[in-house]
Amino acid sequence: MSPTPPPPPFDPELAASLELIKDMISPGLSMDEIPAARQGAGIELLGRLDLSMGGAFAVEDRTVPGPQGAPDVSLLICRPASADPAEPLPVIYHVHGGGMVLGDNRAGVDGPLAWAYELGAVVVSVEYRLAPEHPHPAPIDDVYAGLLWTVRHAKEIGGDPDRIVLAGASAGGGLTAALALLLRDRQGPPVIGQLLMCPMLDDRNDTVSSHQMAGLGVWDRTANETGWTALLGEHRGGPDVSPYAAPARASDLSGLPPAFLDVGSAETFRDEVVAYASRIWQSGGIAELHVWPGGFHGFDGFAPQAPLSQAARAAQLDWLRRLLAR
Repeated sequence: MSPTPPPPPFDPELAASLELIKDMISPGLSMDEIPAARQGAGIELLGRLDLSMGGAFAVEDRTVPGPQGAPDVSLLICRPASADPAEPLPVIYHVHGGGMVLGDNRAGVDGPLAWAYELGAVVVSVEYRLAPEHPHPAPIDDVYAGLLWTVRHAKEIGGDPDRIVLAGASAGGGLTAALALLLRDRQGPPVIGQLLMCPMLDDRNDTVSSHQMAGLGVWDRTANETGWTALLGEHRGGPDVSPYAAPARASDLSGLPPAFLDVGSAETFRDEVVAYASRIWQSGGIAELHVWPGGFHGFDGFAPQAPLSQAARAAQLDWLRRLLAR
């Protein structure tokens, strides 16, 4: 086997932000470290988020029916406070990240709220059961159940059931892609787009980028193996992994809603994201792909003021604006 080539360099400003957080976030995550990671400093910060954005949104936690025979699902619902009830708004259905093992429906929701503020949209953020306590298919089943409730009750929360966009980052991006596949295959309610930010798509964890970034950034090959093993157990990397767990395993990517995909050039998921976008095009589908030079995993959340982060967030918003104008 030929040696792994050196990794692409980090963007200088992003490299400086990585230096600041290196003592708080390790690129590797072992199974034994999951409980401590769930209690990390980020959890306290999430509790301080002003989800109303200064009163712009009415915020509600709603418990809705989960999958058959499973617990209920928690949804965070944020709707513009000044919206006209007679004019239903687009809905951004958000799936949080966390490597399949961390997070809740408040994690990463600041991005969708910023889009919703600009576009006039309702945000529904779903909480799903976490691995390893709840392996596949528990997470995707919860995400699917939350989406069905959102469609059926869209008008009740001020939303338009015919203008729902799926969105997620990292593990949430993978679950968003899986949800789009599941909706297609079950002939479920249609959605108008899927926004996949640095999505976690491939359990095989064996791309060039996964090897290049070992020990670097905030989510490396070791952490990725932990996340996928938590979700799939001994089946990880084997021949029988469901595409609803790892969307890269899908043999057919035709018939999916338009997709936006972005990823950093200096992160574990780079190659699987580029391959997924290419396969959508090869299947005759619509996809917009951005590979941000020198970006590490989730860089726009860790360093939101960096010019590269600003460009990434502007591209996401611009895609949503064009999608909703169709």
